[in-house]
Amino acid sequence: MFFNLAWKNARRSRRENLIYFITLVTAAASFYVVMSLEKQDVIRFLATIERDAVQCLLRLLMPTVYLCALLLLFFLVFFANKYQLECRSREMGLYFLLGMKRGRLFVQILLENLLTGLAALCGGLASGIFLSEILSLASARLVGQGIIAHEACISLRSMAWTVLGFLAVQAAAICILGGRLFAAELHSLLYGKMSKKQNAGTLKGSIATLIIGGAALTAAYVIVIRCFTMAGGMMLYAAVLTGIIGTVLFIRGLSRVIRLGAGYIRRPFSRGLFIFTLRQFQENIVNKYITVSAASILIMLAIMLITDGSSGILINKSQLTRTYAVYDFTITGNNAAARDFLTSEAMAPYVSQLNPMETGAISSPEDDSASVLDWSALETVIWENLTPEEKNVAENAVNFSFDPATSPALNLYGLFATGGEDPKLIPVSAYNRLLTAAGEKTIHLEDDQAAFYINPDFLDVVLDDLTAFLDRCITDSKEPLLYFNGNPVYLIPCVPMKGITADENIQIFTGLIVPDALFYENTHEESRMTYWNFCVPQAMADQKGLMGSIMEICDILNTSGLTYESYLNNFGRQLFYIISGSYTALYMGFMFLIIACALLALEFLTQMQTTMDRYKTLAILGTQRSQMKRSLHHQVLIFFLLPAGLACISAAAGLYAMQIHLHTFSDHQAMLHPLMLVMAAAVLAILAIYTFAVARTGDRAIAKI
Repeated sequence: MFFNLAWKNARRSRRENLIYFITLVTAAASFYVVMSLEKQDVIRFLATIERDAVQCLLRLLMPTVYLCALLLLFFLVFFANKYQLECRSREMGLYFLLGMKRGRLFVQILLENLLTGLAALCGGLASGIFLSEILSLASARLVGQGIIAHEACISLRSMAWTVLGFLAVQAAAICILGGRLFAAELHSLLYGKMSKKQNAGTLKGSIATLIIGGAALTAAYVIVIRCFTMAGGMMLYAAVLTGIIGTVLFIRGLSRVIRLGAGYIRRPFSRGLFIFTLRQFQENIVNKYITVSAASILIMLAIMLITDGSSGILINKSQLTRTYAVYDFTITGNNAAARDFLTSEAMAPYVSQLNPMETGAISSPEDDSASVLDWSALETVIWENLTPEEKNVAENAVNFSFDPATSPALNLYGLFATGGEDPKLIPVSAYNRLLTAAGEKTIHLEDDQAAFYINPDFLDVVLDDLTAFLDRCITDSKEPLLYFNGNPVYLIPCVPMKGITADENIQIFTGLIVPDALFYENTHEESRMTYWNFCVPQAMADQKGLMGSIMEICDILNTSGLTYESYLNNFGRQLFYIISGSYTALYMGFMFLIIACALLALEFLTQMQTTMDRYKTLAILGTQRSQMKRSLHHQVLIFFLLPAGLACISAAAGLYAMQIHLHTFSDHQAMLHPLMLVMAAAVLAILAIYTFAVARTGDRAIAKI
């Protein structure tokens, strides 16, 4: 009989309190999604390339992720169970009145929640598995390359951790809430708590609070947009603190102004239940302004994280394309061993466009009296193209960041100031072999000519502007811009820039392409470094796919004892950074959004339970249920729109600041607009689902009057 009672109560709770059950299902699904990260197609692919990084993520960071997910899960479960127990407080009081002992009642509540939790786990795990597969397919699709094959997989380990964590959090929440319940007096359980007396304050004080809150929010927006990086980032903390205070004061002041303004509204604006709706709404805000403010901040964070996570995938996707990469493999080390291995008959089917790319440091003058290279003429031309503000920045800057928003003249000046004046020398014959492999036209250098090389692997975001500005300087100048050992050297314009190695881990930022004779005359043999580059033969790539061919050659090179890097290493490294950052941002964004919506929904329904007598009074006075339901719908809509609208304004300011100071979206607007519409639709859909569920729950409560 005891079990049957618990079973019936659990089934009734699921049926009557849909939001409670949906919140539990959502919590279980989100928990499984984050725990099954290791089974994602992209992560499994990365594990074959960047094993150390992936193992570090899964073994060292996953416990932290697990605890954070547990914390978020606890908030969801706690608020859901808090609302559920408050709705059943009268029932609990009757159990006590009939003589049920507290221990037995606690066991019954625990059993009911266990049954409800198991049902939520079934739905949550099913939804989580489905969402995990969708995310796996979507991430592989966004990455592209045609390299990641989808493999449906259910993680039993993740399921076990989800069940264990969910039930533990459920039990902890029930213990905390049960203690509060049993500490309450019997009268308060049977008849509910007395409504708190509202302190509406004066009209002047309310308006002042509203104005101060609005001013604080405006100040926070100005600080975050104009002073984002000032004081070592401390201004950002000031903006966050000011924004939180402004949000709380603005919502509190607005609710009081609505309360006081409702008393001055006269016909024809006060027809029907307009005044009742307005007073109910302001009472919800007055009693719960801290909760509403917290929900608004969570929605703001959710919008920013979802936008940043989704845009990050598309913005950084260019790093996964082979815009400037030419070679698939680079071998370093013993030159004789590398030459013998790569030119052997066994490797002939796997090697194409073999190019020993030599680089060397410029030999220092014997008397150390002067520098071998003199860039003063070019630096003068660059300096003349700087504005007074840019000259001030150039003179006082310690570090330079290469930003598309910065003028190419300042970027080029920063390049020389950070080591560009001492570039590596590259023989023109080796670079011409690179251009031939890339399908580009080769260059010809006379004895007094050279070409300035900028590695696109590290400066791709500003490369086009840099090379265009440099070409213009070279073309417009009638005098030599470079002197080599006191001899004039003329730079040639319009040189195609390509990556000289297969992997970005080999860091060569700048170089000077010179005639072969000049290269060997001005570099010592011990300072020269040879990178043995080659490509996968096209026939093999067509037959087995580029990535499949690279992985097959990697298996062969692993047995050779040679040190090598492949394009796959660079691809995997960039993919790891993109996926880990974007996946985390998206997950946290949607979790914050769900918590905010659940918080608003449960707080509204809790407040509605305490004011249900007012609806009964309206019914006695002859008000139709349809009118009360319409009033309720308006309350729900405004209750959700107020924090969401304020969150959208704050998020817009935050995203604008991120675009200015962190990364720009202007070059990717065509790709971002469809994705932004999808993400906005997802956010609105979640808000609409919770709004609709709250309205339906309220309708059922009114129908019982």
